[in-house]
Amino acid sequence: MSKTIIITGANGNLGVAAVKQFLDKGYGVAAVCSSVSRLEFAISNPLFEWKAVDLTDEKATRGFVNELADRKKIEGALALAGGFAMGSLEETDQLALHKMFALNFETAFHLTRALFPRLMENGYGRIILVGARSGLPGEQGKNTIAYSLSKSLLFKYAELLNQQAGKTNVVTSVFTPSIIDTPPNRQNMPEAHFEDWVSADDIAALMEIVCSEKGNVLREPVFKVYHKS
Repeated sequence: MSKTIIITGANGNLGVAAVKQFLDKGYGVAAVCSSVSRLEFAISNPLFEWKAVDLTDEKATRGFVNELADRKKIEGALALAGGFAMGSLEETDQLALHKMFALNFETAFHLTRALFPRLMENGYGRIILVGARSGLPGEQGKNTIAYSLSKSLLFKYAELLNQQAGKTNVVTSVFTPSIIDTPPNRQNMPEAHFEDWVSADDIAALMEIVCSEKGNVLREPVFKVYHKS
């Protein structure tokens, strides 16, 4: 029986790469996204299913997780849903904070809060969160205040989940990429050295390793996926 992995933000650049990687490796993929416009390659795959879920809605998210877990044994989740916004301290108001917290923290929190007990019951699970370089201590985030603060919460949250999991085989990781080589990033930064950026395909491949048997030795990991940037 194939492992079932939830992938949120599945129609985004990293999400598309992750869906392809995990399907290619024989995983069952439950994709969460508002559209599958970039996932045509997966639609006819019997290992693939998708659903539009408002992950900022705790009740809706819990309902999705419970319904899926009643049908399948879920063994992991990639919480890739999120958003980005520039903003200095002067430009960051309460609305900006709430928007970034909802997109980057609450979406991951609602999903994993519903899923974590199921993984603990099964005695196995992998949760992957996506942090940001600017959310780490010592890194520059003064021009992305709300975004950086929202991402910084994920590092502490992963630590708390791993403390609760103890010595079980349920592990939460945080992937922290630098600039990901995507068409929008190339368009926004045409003078940059694209070869220094990290590819979405490489990140997705590393995520699959973490979720595979090869990742069983890992505990409380934070992966800085920077390539040369």
